[in-house]
Amino acid sequence: MASKIQLIAGLSYIDAELQYLQEEFGDLPEQVQEKKENAEKALTLVNETEGILKDIRDFVATAKVTLVELKEKEDTLTKQQFMSRNNKEFDAVTKEVEFLKQEHERLSTRMRTEGVKEENILRILEDQKKEYQAALDDYEKINSEYEDISAEQGSEVKKLIDKRKLIIASLPADAYAEYSRIKQFHSEAAVRVKKNSCTGCYSAVPSQKIVELRNNFEKIYTCENCGRMLIPEEIEMNENLLDI
Repeated sequence: MASKIQLIAGLSYIDAELQYLQEEFGDLPEQVQEKKENAEKALTLVNETEGILKDIRDFVATAKVTLVELKEKEDTLTKQQFMSRNNKEFDAVTKEVEFLKQEHERLSTRMRTEGVKEENILRILEDQKKEYQAALDDYEKINSEYEDISAEQGSEVKKLIDKRKLIIASLPADAYAEYSRIKQFHSEAAVRVKKNSCTGCYSAVPSQKIVELRNNFEKIYTCENCGRMLIPEEIEMNENLLDI
């Protein structure tokens, strides 16, 4: 059974390895997120423009039908003008015919305007689609790099995490709690003593403490200067410590 100090040493080794593997990603995770957001924003613009284009085309399709109906009503009323029984009826029909003509002209003018707008929107949409495709290509490229690294690290990271869980389960709760507390302030919560010095802050370790370190692997000692846990020089922090 591994001693408390050996377990701490193994835990520290694993955390250092996991941190190293994480650093291999560099700023890739941030880049992946940024490129993804850029692609999503570009797609949103495309969708919004396509929505505007659809509204224009729906209007034009409806307007064409309405123009035909207006013309039919106008023709019908024009014929009725000559069948009017009196001036009052003639004037009323004439007024309605004039209204239909105005509506026809107004709708025709708007259709021409919408036609020009559609041409402009199509050009904008074409540019937006190109921008979206470029943004998507950028995202897929950087995400592919990220996934390649993840795939390479997958089994190794899993192995380390599994070992880490075993060590934590074997460590007394108070020892792990202290390790976690120290790790909030130092990336390496536990460091070896070399040449009578703490390798975390390079401060000298009292001779008496070094003697105690070497003779009691079940007690945790910390550096008086930086507060890190101290690992005796005799304990090598490497993969062999993982075999507990």
